[in-house]
Amino acid sequence: MTPDALIYALHTLAALIWVGGMFFAWMILRPAAVSSLEAPARLTLWAEVLRRFFLWVWLAVVLLPVSGVGLLHLRFGGFAGAPKYVQIMMGLYIAMLALFLRVQLLQLPPLRQAIAAQDWPAGGIALGRIRQLVGYNLLLGLTLTAIAAARPGF
Repeated sequence: MTPDALIYALHTLAALIWVGGMFFAWMILRPAAVSSLEAPARLTLWAEVLRRFFLWVWLAVVLLPVSGVGLLHLRFGGFAGAPKYVQIMMGLYIAMLALFLRVQLLQLPPLRQAIAAQDWPAGGIALGRIRQLVGYNLLLGLTLTAIAAARPGF
């Protein structure tokens, strides 16, 4: 395996973990949890799911720009030679990172506090905010994936 192929594989896997995890959470886990669990169990489940998933997202958040810069230098000779679609992908990554940080730093603590206080209505509000931000991030991630898949020369 060439260095280029290894870096590209790591880059792709990091993106798949992040975007695929959001897709699973939004499209499969959320509807199942809503139809199967009462608020206390559902909110507790989500806090645990997000704790575990965000460990993997942090890995992706670090690996994507490191591998992306490596690919920029190997394939395009640096930032100046990067095509427009790469610049768009970088911008979408920054937007996704901002939304993830907002969830992690500003929205998750109120969810945890509500669960600790057994304030289920407040927990539902906090989880609703997280759900909305994850939905936006999923749309950005799917858009980014479509751009990557449709790029020229692949």
